[in-house]
Amino acid sequence: MSNFVTLLVEDDPLQREIMSDLLRDEGFEVVECATGEAAELIVASTGPELQAVVTDHNLAGNMTGLDLADYARERHPLLNIVVMSGKEVGRLPPRTVFLQKPFAPRELLDAVRG
Repeated sequence: MSNFVTLLVEDDPLQREIMSDLLRDEGFEVVECATGEAAELIVASTGPELQAVVTDHNLAGNMTGLDLADYARERHPLLNIVVMSGKEVGRLPPRTVFLQKPFAPRELLDAVRG
């Protein structure tokens, strides 16, 4: 297992499982959560081993994927950040990749690798 840790934030359990399995099959260590608030705590408590955040835009709770992307970018300037959505989301933080759902597995892997 590599030291490349990816935080996967998706409130749909089936989608989260599919993406998590895909990333793990490619050798990524994956930390999963369902809300922006839970992800915010993980981002705040994780050091340089956190190298990517993959988040859905529409999340349960009060925080959107864009809110989380902004928060993560402030704390980890070199982080690979991927925001996913079935619709356009508007402004993205600098160096953030947008994936339009549905997307191919290879697109997710390429985006996470940066």
